[in-house]
Amino acid sequence: MRDAHAIDLSWLVRLRWGAIIGQVVLVLGVHFGLGLPQRLVPLFATIAVAVASNTALALWERRRERAPPEVVPAAVMALDVVLLTVLLALSGGAFNPFSAMYIVHIALSAVVLRARWTWALTALAIICFGVLFVDTPHHHIHDMRMHLQGMWAAFALAAAFIVYFVRRVTGALSAREAELVAARAASARRDKLTALATLAAGAAHELSTPLSTIAVVARELERHLPRSAETAGSLEDVQLIRSQVARCRDILAQMAADAGASQGEALGSRAPASLVEEALGGLPGGERVRVEMEERARHERALVPAQTFVRALRGVVKNALQASPPEAPVLLRLSSGPDAWRLSVEDSGAGMPPEVLARAGEPFFTTKAPGEGMGLGLFLTRAMLDGLGGQLSLQSTPGQGTRVVLTWPLAGVRQSAALSPGSSSTQVAP
Repeated sequence: MRDAHAIDLSWLVRLRWGAIIGQVVLVLGVHFGLGLPQRLVPLFATIAVAVASNTALALWERRRERAPPEVVPAAVMALDVVLLTVLLALSGGAFNPFSAMYIVHIALSAVVLRARWTWALTALAIICFGVLFVDTPHHHIHDMRMHLQGMWAAFALAAAFIVYFVRRVTGALSAREAELVAARAASARRDKLTALATLAAGAAHELSTPLSTIAVVARELERHLPRSAETAGSLEDVQLIRSQVARCRDILAQMAADAGASQGEALGSRAPASLVEEALGGLPGGERVRVEMEERARHERALVPAQTFVRALRGVVKNALQASPPEAPVLLRLSSGPDAWRLSVEDSGAGMPPEVLARAGEPFFTTKAPGEGMGLGLFLTRAMLDGLGGQLSLQSTPGQGTRVVLTWPLAGVRQSAALSPGSSSTQVAP
């Protein structure tokens, strides 16, 4: 994320190029178009200073790695005020109607700079404008109509500059605010994930002793119960207790692994196609999944936490299979864009109403029947994608099914295959 000064400095460079072009057009237009002779050499020498300073500023802005101190844009704007004063002094002084351009610099500083710099620049503009009156030649204004028209043009140009720049900066600040909101949401999800990992580890630790005791007692009961028809029902009950204890252990272990261990998994180089195939391998109902993927997904590689990714994708596909009617297909598409992989899973279910869709992905929120899920799959998948710089999105319309889209950056290890990656889709058996 770029800081506020970086955004302002970038736009300042663009605005200065626009101002320079406007100055050149105005000087040539007045000199040749209106037939009013101007001192072209000193005027263009002043404009050349602006060109040189803006070129240096643009090159420095591209190469810098850290945010510039606020004194940099303040100094650049102060230079522009001084250059504007020189241009006005060479072309009519205080009588030049384009002295209204001082307002542009003041408005720009109010948007970009802090209060102390804005007031300093305002004071400099007032002083510079006042200097134009000190040695003003005695002009005989023989054409007041032209002067008034020039004032109108200057006002229109200044107003256009102010509106354009303020709107652009407002948009940039809004985008930055949206980035901050997204960053806060990601941080909140990470905090929830940490709390969930702590809860899972604590539950596994606290419940391990009573579960072990129950398992030992159940095993002893099973050994000591006589093998007879009268005790057959009791034996079945004891065996059921042992199986449920084992299931509880498995649930706690899986919960701890999903919430905690996956966070420490190292990134590995894997082909996206192999991740899909591993996720679908042995999945109940996997034969209903229709897979479409680009050929390049088999040959190019990306850095991902493989086991976490496979487990997350498996959970998403399992949700789609459970939401779809029996025998109905689930469509999985894997493709790539200019800078990201995109994997979508689309079911044939009843979809989700808006109030359910708004909560989908929250930890422990589920619409499944008891025992079919804990409501952690989408939450952990989103947390994993956040760590990769990707995102999870859900699209659902009641009666038309649900589409879950996983995206993650192409950045990472990419190996070109001996064969040239193609863009056509191929059907892959799960």
